[in-house]
Amino acid sequence: MMKQHIPNTVTCLNLFSGCLGIVFAFNGELHFAAYAILISAVLDFLDGMLARWLKAYSEIGKQLDSLADMVSFGVLPSVIIYQIFLLSPQTAPYSSFLNYSAFLIAVFSALRLAKFNIDTRQTENFIGLPTPANSLLIASFPIIMEQNNRFFMNYIMNPYFLFIFSLGMGLLLVSEIPLISLKFKTLKFSENLLRYALIGSSLILLILFQFAATPIILCLYFLISFIQFRI
Repeated sequence: MMKQHIPNTVTCLNLFSGCLGIVFAFNGELHFAAYAILISAVLDFLDGMLARWLKAYSEIGKQLDSLADMVSFGVLPSVIIYQIFLLSPQTAPYSSFLNYSAFLIAVFSALRLAKFNIDTRQTENFIGLPTPANSLLIASFPIIMEQNNRFFMNYIMNPYFLFIFSLGMGLLLVSEIPLISLKFKTLKFSENLLRYALIGSSLILLILFQFAATPIILCLYFLISFIQFRI
């Protein structure tokens, strides 16, 4: 049936956006690469939502989704971090080692996606940081650089911070930390209180601080997840 192909078509658009983003990143157009991640994240949300609504689940769709995510949320953010490394002050003789550490994001993203496909515990919530969330954080870096936000620029343009960031976020991707997902079974407020709190708070922060709010939103995501699973 035609409806079976609709989610897969959206997934392919996610992949196409990721490929374009990589081209933009290698051409030094990091802000366009960041927008490609944003587009891919929307498409990734839509393909899952459409698959649930249309009941169009398939094994090929599951595998295709992971392959698309590997490009859009694994390779593309790694290339963005690598390009930022090259723009930051080089630290000879360590520069080549530090610069290439950007691709730890791609390696750990692959591990994360492979783990997700066989982990039956992650049907409703996540264990470890989802690759789209990590990529959206990285997508905020070029936008913040364009805005010349002095506070964040001191960190983003520091090669040692970028190295620690790449390694740390990679480890979060494969960690055993339980995190809530935005998969709504129903729209009832009582059953999705923390999800609505996260979405509402994120919108307010984006209005107030624009893309500079992304790191704050990620911290809020961890906090709300902690409340959900620990308290």
